Amino acid sequence: MSAETYTVMLNRLPASLAQLQQMPEGKLQKPEHTAALTVAALCLYPTDKETALQMLEYLHGPKGLSVYDKQFLADRFRDKDYVPRSYLAGATPQNNYEPTAPYTVTVFENPYSRANFAEGYLTLHIRSGGADSPRQIKLRHKPSTDQWFLWEQFLLSDIRPPVAADPWA
Repeated sequence: MSAETYTVMLNRLPASLAQLQQMPEGKLQKPEHTAALTVAALCLYPTDKETALQMLEYLHGPKGLSVYDKQFLADRFRDKDYVPRSYLAGATPQNNYEPTAPYTVTVFENPYSRANFAEGYLTLHIRSGGADSPRQIKLRHKPSTDQWFLWEQFLLSDIRPPVAADPWA
């Protein structure tokens, strides 16, 4: 089976949970939509933590966000607010991770992405403009609503700093 690639284009990044839910992708009918909206919610976190947490709570569906999840996010965003922007097309260390609009997120499967598909899980991968290897985002399908929810994400690992923040640049 060949690996699938999906590109999701967002005309704008949502600034509220209502905006996220009103977007066509906000119905969470496709796993790539949930992955792209996760990136969008994480991009909002540095400027509006509470709204970003509301979005992530929605994206997690019945699982919700745990106290650990919230603490993990707080720890990861202490001094690296640029990391989630690195998953948007055009964002690189050279331009201080400033993406171009419309905002594009490309996700792809690898040969192991569907290893637990029969149990309702799908692992997608997203390339960062500041990392050599792609990062994973795991989604879970809810058959009763035919929606895909965020199960876990590994998108906040360290990446190369933006040129403006790199004392060695």
